[in-house]
Amino acid sequence: MKIRTLAQALGLAGVLMLALSGCSSTPEKLKPAPLTAPATVLGATQIWTANIGESREPLRPVVVGGRLFVANAKGTVAALDADTGRDVWRVSVGGELGAGVGADGQSAAVITRDNELVNLRDGREQWRVRLPARSFTAPLVAGGRVFVLMADRSVGAYDGSTGARLWTQSRPGEPLVLGEGGVLLAVGNTLVAGLSARLTGLDPSNGNVQWQALLASSRGTNEVERLVDLVGTVSREGGSVCARAFSAAVGCVDTERGTVAWSKPAKGSTGLSGDATRVFGTESDGTVQAWQRANGEAAWRVDRFKFRELTAPLAVGRVVVVGDNEGNVHVLSREDGSDMARFATDGSAILGAPVLAGQVLIVQTQKGGVYAWRPQ
Repeated sequence: MKIRTLAQALGLAGVLMLALSGCSSTPEKLKPAPLTAPATVLGATQIWTANIGESREPLRPVVVGGRLFVANAKGTVAALDADTGRDVWRVSVGGELGAGVGADGQSAAVITRDNELVNLRDGREQWRVRLPARSFTAPLVAGGRVFVLMADRSVGAYDGSTGARLWTQSRPGEPLVLGEGGVLLAVGNTLVAGLSARLTGLDPSNGNVQWQALLASSRGTNEVERLVDLVGTVSREGGSVCARAFSAAVGCVDTERGTVAWSKPAKGSTGLSGDATRVFGTESDGTVQAWQRANGEAAWRVDRFKFRELTAPLAVGRVVVVGDNEGNVHVLSREDGSDMARFATDGSAILGAPVLAGQVLIVQTQKGGVYAWRPQ
């Protein structure tokens, strides 16, 4: 995986940022494993396509309340009807995007590369405020507030109606941070954020820390090797939240107690998905891995997608769905990882994990294509 360092002001002097050259870049000499004939165990019909314009990580689609929220790199944000693909609204925020989209069904928030948090409601700009640091993580819109995880590992809360800053929680930052989407979600009445290698529970009303759970330890002989950040999507089942520490570990946390249930070494850079009994992830070499949710023991792993730069997975029902860097969508059995189906898009990389809206499976590509299938 190629990683390049950039010196950039994040509102704190001396902070450096690591930016990935692609979410899970593949060494140039390692060719993607050839694909076998597509499986046809599970049938599906492509029901619509749309286009949002060329995009990039960490911009990823999100589904809320029957609407699909998507964005492109130049600053166009759209809400699509998840059943038809038609625009509910589409608007430009007037600047390139660095993170987004976060939404609650009516409001949507994005962050520009100029560090502006922009809140939209029904397709119209409601307010924008300048953040004290860059962010690569989609805002969380919940409870009439917009929460932001910034690259200096601070968390901020803003009033959803006015944009007024309500509170900021900061912690001492290491000299390096990861230029990749992190962890930010609501679990009951707790705001859960990934701060360095710690999954941290915050009081959403004031930002006070309620608990911290360390998923991975910093190792190595230099600052780059010691970098540990929580990345990507997480798997939540009730109070159990499972997350990935970049290129170090995967693990699950009991958020009611604020304790680590288990942590296992893993070498991936994308998020996780799962269900009540298993957790699924993709490793940097293209291996797809399943762990037992209760104890972290390996359930299965498949390596036929080596070096195909897989997305984070989507676990739903009896299947696990992943995308690759050639626009393929692979549908695997949750029981053993065997092939069940494969769908093609426009040949460009799939962005982020596939998403589900009701019974509709949806992906967004780097070229801006949005594709939807319904199981037969």
